[in-house]
Amino acid sequence: MKKVAEVNLIFWIMKICATTLGETAGDLLSQTLNIGYGISSIILLVFFLITVVIQLSSKSFHPIIYWLVIVSTSTAGTTISDYMDRSLGLGYALGSLLLIITLITLLSIWWFTESTLSVSDIRSFRPELFYWLTILTSNTLGTALGDFLADSSGLGFSGGAILIGSLILCVVLAYYFTPVSKVLLFWIAFVLTRPFGATFGDLLTKPLEKGGLNLGTIGSSVVLAAILLIFLVFITRKHNKERSRLVIS
Repeated sequence: MKKVAEVNLIFWIMKICATTLGETAGDLLSQTLNIGYGISSIILLVFFLITVVIQLSSKSFHPIIYWLVIVSTSTAGTTISDYMDRSLGLGYALGSLLLIITLITLLSIWWFTESTLSVSDIRSFRPELFYWLTILTSNTLGTALGDFLADSSGLGFSGGAILIGSLILCVVLAYYFTPVSKVLLFWIAFVLTRPFGATFGDLLTKPLEKGGLNLGTIGSSVVLAAILLIFLVFITRKHNKERSRLVIS
């Protein structure tokens, strides 16, 4: 049985919500609660390891477990990126470059090992392991890219979100109107939704004088978690109905 979520419109909406929540929740832990980037990264990596072990051990797709892992990769990716860029002093540009190299390396190993990067039919342990490692890396990269666009490029939070949103729109158009590989476009979109979530998360949380909406990390995280929960209830009910139908047939 398939182990990961079907890629459709609901998937992308939930992905953007989850990655934006990862930005606000990661900042809540490291900045608002003043735990720091290093300790927060350790806490969230443990959370990721627990959720991904449960996911890898399951025999089929379970929406709640799957999206818990997505959220854990987003929150861990936020604090890991901040730790690299700020605590270690690498900066957004160098941090992004190192993460791009890591992501390309992971995808290359995955390709040479499995001969495909498709996520439409993951059913066994090894490709799923590559899948989650790639997602963790891409979400960490997305945080670094989002921070670079918002803080270092001069675009600001809204400008960065508009730029990334425009790039995502180009990928969507390429998906429907060009012969470009659908697998390649999936991974480009997957990577881009993370910096979109990072810049959008900053837009929600940062004060008005810094170009944000001043909702704060707590308020933004609560709203995003509620939206994600609504979608999760919907897809879980749909998934359970489909499983019941298969059992009956």
